[in-house]
Amino acid sequence: MGLMNRILATLSPFRPRAALLALSLLSACAAGSAASSTAPSGGGQGESGSAYGNYLAGQFAMSQGALDVAAQRLLAALSDDPGNGQLLRQAFLANLLAGRPEAVRLAAKLPDNAAAQLLLADEAARQGDWDSAKQRYLALPQQGISQILEPLLVAWADTGAGHADAALDILKPLTANKRLGGIYALHAALIADLAGRNAEAGRYYDQAQAAFTAPNLRFAQILASWQARQGQMEEARRTLRSLRQGDSALSMAVPALESDISERPVANAVDGIAETYLALSASLRQPETEDFSLLILRLALDLRPRFTAARLMMADMLDDGGQPESALQTLASVPEDAPLSSLIDLRRAAIENQLGHTDTAIGILESLAKKFPDRPEPLAQIGDIYRNKDQYTQAITAYDGAITRIQEIQPRDWVLFYARGIAYDRAHQWPKAQADFEHALQLSPDQPYVLNYLGYSWAEQGTHLSEARKLIEKAVALRPNDGAILDSLGWVLLRQGNTAGAVHWLERAVEMEPEDATINGHFGDALWAAGRKLEATYQWHLALTFKPDAEEAARIQAKLKQAGLASNGIASTAEDNTARQSAH
Repeated sequence: MGLMNRILATLSPFRPRAALLALSLLSACAAGSAASSTAPSGGGQGESGSAYGNYLAGQFAMSQGALDVAAQRLLAALSDDPGNGQLLRQAFLANLLAGRPEAVRLAAKLPDNAAAQLLLADEAARQGDWDSAKQRYLALPQQGISQILEPLLVAWADTGAGHADAALDILKPLTANKRLGGIYALHAALIADLAGRNAEAGRYYDQAQAAFTAPNLRFAQILASWQARQGQMEEARRTLRSLRQGDSALSMAVPALESDISERPVANAVDGIAETYLALSASLRQPETEDFSLLILRLALDLRPRFTAARLMMADMLDDGGQPESALQTLASVPEDAPLSSLIDLRRAAIENQLGHTDTAIGILESLAKKFPDRPEPLAQIGDIYRNKDQYTQAITAYDGAITRIQEIQPRDWVLFYARGIAYDRAHQWPKAQADFEHALQLSPDQPYVLNYLGYSWAEQGTHLSEARKLIEKAVALRPNDGAILDSLGWVLLRQGNTAGAVHWLERAVEMEPEDATINGHFGDALWAAGRKLEATYQWHLALTFKPDAEEAARIQAKLKQAGLASNGIASTAEDNTARQSAH
């Protein structure tokens, strides 16, 4: 059942990037960074040695996501080596990302650094010095991301200075932009709304709504507020309830959002600048720009510390970047009465469990389940925790409770039946597992992992082989490069006696997943059936070098024993081959 263990991973809520989030950000933000070394010079004694030690400690803290420690250490290094320009930039960025006030002082020493100028401009805006803020925004480099930011920020500076006409003149032509026109239209709407120009605001809100095709949490909040303040209360509620189409967990936040529906989401121009940073961070969130997205979210929170939507996004980015402790710290300051507090609690529980704090995570979710007695999400997440810890009886109980809470089963609920089906299967209750998998496919027929799990299970059992093949072939059509699914197709073909087809597909599966013990073992089975016995025994020995689970290892050993072949020579050859592959 080694393949099943791989399939379980498809439900895992955590997919952190392999590399730590890079936090230097200099290439994204500096208009002209020096090529000299950042590290202080010196041989390890006296002031220069102290600077070097603090620099190394700061770099290590940065790599671990301990931003506050990194900021302090890099400041200490800078005080011992004040002429090091690159060290100044790193100390500034660490203090900025940590949300420390020292960042403003350091920014004043970096006239050519775009991030520093953004911070200084924001500080001027916070103080009401809109002319200074505007001039700094206008001085941003006219390239890359700053080209997108500059017109929005200048428009909000004009708004803060009382020049709504000038602000709208800047944004109006940009609303036709194919990629980002919706963002420009939304901010034009917010500015017109704030200025009391309702007719223009309505037109821009309509234009933004047409651009945002999928439900979007922040836009739904903003649009619903506008609709409610225009007396369109039922339309406003419909806007918020549309969030449920995209993510069932958002349903938990809808009642709180409805109670807060008439509150203006952007109360002033400073709020508008923070909103700009959030919108751009969401739109530009891609691997190559994620560091910059994190930085401008930090700027948003500096301007608007209670900006829950920005905190939630920042926590997600930090967690995805391998910094779960920093993600928890980001969420810690969200008040319990915030409209999005239920989503925050779900995220906190997920991160706590990821850190190994299972009891804490379950405690958060149980409290949430009591607070929201009609919502399935907290119990479903408890089920996931137990299932991933191989505690299948507890997982089934939690999933039962979650499913009972669903008033009307929707296609999106397939995942609950799939998850419970896996728990039933692992608890050796196959009839109930099969019923859940079939129900999941009734709800959503094109889920490749459900198709694969059910088809592979039937193939393992040697039952419903024709139907199993159809399900797996459909999964292959949906995910043609998934090694686990290709393995399933080869396996069902082997069970049907189609040896040539089995060899073909299992060889492809091995190419996709060359270090998977189960797939290599299955390929050995197919080779043996094809009469290629030497290759088969090699493949089985190779599979054993990839440390299969106990059940899979026993299966392969039994094959070797049944074959009655001495394994030492072939095994050592397989191990040598594995070592060579690793070396490459």
